[in-house]
Amino acid sequence: MTLSAACQAFLDYQRDIRQVSPHTLAAYGRDLTQFRHYAQHCDLAEPKHIREADIRRWVAELHRQQLAPSSIQRALSAVRALFRFLGERDPSLGNPAKGVRAPKGGRPLPKSLDADAVGALFNSPAKDPLEVRDLAIAELLYSSGLRLSELTGANVADIDRQERIITVTGKGNKTRVLPVGEPALRAIDQWLSLRPLAREQFSPDSPLFISTRGQRISARSVQQRLKRLAQLRQLPGNLHPHMLRHSFASHLLESSGDLRAVQELLGHADIATTQIYTHLDFQHLAKVYDAAHPRAKKQSNS
Repeated sequence: MTLSAACQAFLDYQRDIRQVSPHTLAAYGRDLTQFRHYAQHCDLAEPKHIREADIRRWVAELHRQQLAPSSIQRALSAVRALFRFLGERDPSLGNPAKGVRAPKGGRPLPKSLDADAVGALFNSPAKDPLEVRDLAIAELLYSSGLRLSELTGANVADIDRQERIITVTGKGNKTRVLPVGEPALRAIDQWLSLRPLAREQFSPDSPLFISTRGQRISARSVQQRLKRLAQLRQLPGNLHPHMLRHSFASHLLESSGDLRAVQELLGHADIATTQIYTHLDFQHLAKVYDAAHPRAKKQSNS
């Protein structure tokens, strides 16, 4: 069987037997056509002629063409599926694509607020009790770098006003203690002064942030309210809880340079996770280097 006939049999099977969606079928068709053209160029007319090294060279060629890693992964998955289909009918073929991996995509840098956006977010007074709550949420997320689940799970008793700390329970049910800045404490105090709310039975064990019905606020509600808050403050883009956590980490790291401390505050088990926050402006670093390093300054001609 030629490779062209094998591809067509595979596509017929996906359409008629597995009944995949037209979108999936079209994607399979495009990726296999691309692979078939490459194989034809290399005089690989039949599936039995194709080896793992051929698949690796094809992936390398896609990479040289600057295809996105996700696109290469999708194309490679289509070829794996093709040879899995053929191998079920002829076990002697094997699957030459099985051990081949697509190049990994670069990890996107987290978005964070700049100083102007932070000022615009926090420097305008709240107009109603819900906005007081929303500002207290934003202040705490930015002040202490909480995860969304840690914020929604926090109780009033978790705040120690005298010590200026909050105790939260994070991933893996691990407890950690975080500092809380004075602006965040003031915002929380203002919010607590409005309690009880609705039919809430207010006590130290009450949730720190609640809805208008007096129930613990949901993650979805926090996301929606922060988005609304950003619109009221005319901030560009979509403000979300993770952006405030990212901003906390980025700004703290830029000021201190202490990656280990930021790791502890974020609750990361692996410092490699924290290293995504080391995206300091290179031009700024270069200026610092030029100004401070004794061997960096250009020598004047005498």
